[in-house]
Amino acid sequence: MKILVTGGTGYIGSHTAVELLKAGFDVVLVDNLSNSYKWIADRIGRICDCKVPFIQADLRDKGSLSKVFTDHRDISGVIHFAAMKAVGESMQIPLQYYQNNLISLMNLLEVMQEKGAEHLVFSSSCTVYGAAEKLPVDESSPVLEALSPYGNTKRISEEIIRDSSATTSLKSISLRYFNPVGAHKSALIGELPMGVPNNLMPYITQTAIGKRDFLRVFGNDYPTPDGTPIRDYIHVTDLAKAHVKAIQRMTVGEQKNDWEVFNLGTGKGYSVLEIISAFEKATGVKVPWKFMERRSGDIAAIWADASLANRELNWKTELDLQDMVISAWEWEKGQDKLKRQK
Repeated sequence: MKILVTGGTGYIGSHTAVELLKAGFDVVLVDNLSNSYKWIADRIGRICDCKVPFIQADLRDKGSLSKVFTDHRDISGVIHFAAMKAVGESMQIPLQYYQNNLISLMNLLEVMQEKGAEHLVFSSSCTVYGAAEKLPVDESSPVLEALSPYGNTKRISEEIIRDSSATTSLKSISLRYFNPVGAHKSALIGELPMGVPNNLMPYITQTAIGKRDFLRVFGNDYPTPDGTPIRDYIHVTDLAKAHVKAIQRMTVGEQKNDWEVFNLGTGKGYSVLEIISAFEKATGVKVPWKFMERRSGDIAAIWADASLANRELNWKTELDLQDMVISAWEWEKGQDKLKRQK
């Protein structure tokens, strides 16, 4: 089977492409390269010892998207990652987030229907739970008012997919994941943000290697044990494997509903200061940091109850926090070595 991976040269998309190829799927990558690099497709090919088709296209251009399906008529499913994804940035440029994330999804659903591709795995987020009143959150937890435009685009996207699945032949699964970190064990692909990182782990590794003067820790007065926000961090490879499980679930007809939702997390929360400490302990490298004011859109704490995914997808996390920080550090050091060799 051939799977289209939108946002395929991005952080999670690239790792998922690797796991799909390892599982025997054919893969086509589409990305507009707004926050990733074309050479990532070559790295995926190196890991899997194959040539991976890559197409540069923006999903907001329906004609270009339609051509992808025309050129690859045997696409039977889509894993949709392509989206702008930074909570803080979305607070500053909300209209761009709504335009990019929603128009691209609607174009994709229309083209899938026109071309007969019926299986969709959607990259969703725990942000749909907002500031959850009860922890850990499971799939029955209420979807609350989003605290950021980014989170709101995920909530609206899920509603669009749910309604489309109810009225067409579309079969879909939304994977609500928590905080992906780490890198592939080969250190050939990993998280490589353009500009100043919005996520914690690449900010830590870039500070540790000297790209940043210090790490900014946003807020020290949250109602948590050490005053910093708590998140459920999951290794990106574990996360990628869940997408393969989701595609397999649909293709063998195991879905119980036309639209399903699964949380993907470890079930354990770590604070920002705990992550810094874990990184320093695992690598032996000190990370200079300073407290800053809270960042708009952030919540105090959230972590997952992923037992439904454990049961229904036959999936569970295998890599721990040490694996996450060490793999992220090896990836960062590899990028620094390449830069110095140029």
